[in-house]
Amino acid sequence: MPSTNTTTATPTRAWVMLALGVLAQAAGTLLVSAPAYLIPLLHTQRAMPLAQAGLLASAPTLGMVCTLVVWGVLTDRYGERQIIAGGLVLTAVFSLAAAAASGDGYLVLGVLLACGGAASASTNAASGRVVIGWFPVERRGLAMGIRQMSQPLGVATAALTVPPLAEGGLAAPFVVAAGVTGALAVLCAWGIRNPPRPARRIGPADAATNPYRASAFLVRIHVASALLVVPQFALSIFGLVWLVTAMGWSAAAAGALVAASQFVGALGRIVVGHLSDRVGTRVGVLRWVAGAGVVAMAALAVAGAVHADALVGVLYLVASTIAVADNGLAYTSVAEAAGPFWSGRALGIQNTGQFVAASAVGPLVGSLVTLVGYPLAFALVGATPLAALAITPRRDRGMHG
Repeated sequence: MPSTNTTTATPTRAWVMLALGVLAQAAGTLLVSAPAYLIPLLHTQRAMPLAQAGLLASAPTLGMVCTLVVWGVLTDRYGERQIIAGGLVLTAVFSLAAAAASGDGYLVLGVLLACGGAASASTNAASGRVVIGWFPVERRGLAMGIRQMSQPLGVATAALTVPPLAEGGLAAPFVVAAGVTGALAVLCAWGIRNPPRPARRIGPADAATNPYRASAFLVRIHVASALLVVPQFALSIFGLVWLVTAMGWSAAAAGALVAASQFVGALGRIVVGHLSDRVGTRVGVLRWVAGAGVVAMAALAVAGAVHADALVGVLYLVASTIAVADNGLAYTSVAEAAGPFWSGRALGIQNTGQFVAASAVGPLVGSLVTLVGYPLAFALVGATPLAALAITPRRDRGMHG
């Protein structure tokens, strides 16, 4: 693979745009993640069935899936600043409405949370476009790796703040989410500047720029990314219960390992993104990550089968880090290949495919664990990065052009 030898100076404004993009998506993630941390309160104190509490917690994600592509199209048309700021304003409005409706019944609350999630999806594609637009090609991998930390940051903030806030009432977390998203809306409207773009061609020639018509590159990246989501969510959903119930770990030790894996995984995204800048290829490094995922899942399965506790801990950390390392790479590759007039909708399609695949992991892998046990189930999950390796293109498109 070619390496990048020339370096273009990164403008200071690019780092400001990156910081605002990270904070904007983290703020949206705060609302999307908040209901999950209300489940203990709803289930134990309000006697809500666990399945119903889980459905309420998934409402914001459902809203996101329905609007990711729409927000991408709007970003392509109107620009990043307007979409990020406007989407966060809507998120704040629906957060306040959810707070007001928290005592009126869970159906209304669920609908409002779905609307809030739909509004927060504006930051996903638009913040990615800001990074791609402002950073030179040899810094985009690093920048996108940093940008991908926004989701863990939002989730961590929700985990720390929602439970204590909920002790004062169900409305309190949503009021805080409204304040945070509202404040970020103002900050982004003031601070974000749309990156420069070439003039759009008018007429039939513009239709020919559709990157999906030019080749199957984007479709292959979308499918490979959806496959690579499977190990990530298999480990995050079932890792804790596997370590406690099957491996005999204490809940505290298992929880500490899972939390550590999230932190190390976030750093891993930055390292892998920077590596793609240095070696001059996104898909080349993406293929390395997919291959490493196959090996890591197989090794974890063997260690679990022989009950090698210390090795399980190390391999779980390694496998979890590898499982999330592809996100920024694929995201950057999609944006570069789609070009300045299609990257918004292409990133929306990318995220939609990943969310749909992630939603299938719980029931499918759960059924697999029931049938064959955790070690063999994890080994079989390793087939998905193997399939992704076969599907991922061997050459980049748009990175050097």
